[in-house]
Amino acid sequence: MQEHDIRLIIDGEGIAKLTLNRPTLHNAFDDHLIAGLTARLRELEATPDVRVIILAANGKSFSAGADLNWMKRMAGYSEPENLRDAVALADLMHTLKDHSKPTIARVQGPAYGGGVGLIACCDIAVATRTSQFALTEVRLGLLPAVISPYVVSAIGERMARRYFLTAERIDAMEALRIGLVHAVVDNDEELDRAVATLAAELIKGGPRALAATKNLITTVSRGPVDRRMIEDTAGRIARLRVSAEGREGIAAFLDKRAANWLKPKS
Repeated sequence: MQEHDIRLIIDGEGIAKLTLNRPTLHNAFDDHLIAGLTARLRELEATPDVRVIILAANGKSFSAGADLNWMKRMAGYSEPENLRDAVALADLMHTLKDHSKPTIARVQGPAYGGGVGLIACCDIAVATRTSQFALTEVRLGLLPAVISPYVVSAIGERMARRYFLTAERIDAMEALRIGLVHAVVDNDEELDRAVATLAAELIKGGPRALAATKNLITTVSRGPVDRRMIEDTAGRIARLRVSAEGREGIAAFLDKRAANWLKPKS
């Protein structure tokens, strides 16, 4: 990976914009880009001042998925070597999905295969009307394996059965209907406004509360509402109520002032 393949900008409010920057290759990824993007996400995890992450891309495409040259190399790999590469991609998806900071996918163009996986791993996704999506692995004699937990979580099993198997293209409005993206806008200018508005809303939340809420969503979506779930969720709110952030948030609300995690406008 070249350093310029991924660009990172963090503004004064703690909003990090992580941009795929391989426009001539339609932001397709190989093993080096996967490793670099995973490393950047882990760096942002360990940076307390970062509050929100925007995953973006330069050029006409959000991401074409796997780079053709990488695919040619993989074709000559042994099964253990292919397993190593697949685990690296799986680690990237898991790192993005389980990131403690809220994530927004800014989708300005087509996304295929693993590119769809990146979008599904983000908490919120906004796309332009001209964006399109496809899970084309079966047409290559493959399957969308490591991205499947996240895409199925986003669009549901029933829709996954159609789009994983047919590999047909999904336009932006269909992506909205099935839950792959949360909003569709007309152009890049509106896309920037929509993403900025969402980021501004997200940083109003307490950092610890946002991370805890992301973990809560993952937990409750996977288990039955039994006694264990009831006690677990009660314990979560009890711990946050007595935390420094929880006490500050309640005090700020009662005092009708901004909470201390909100940076004053310069």
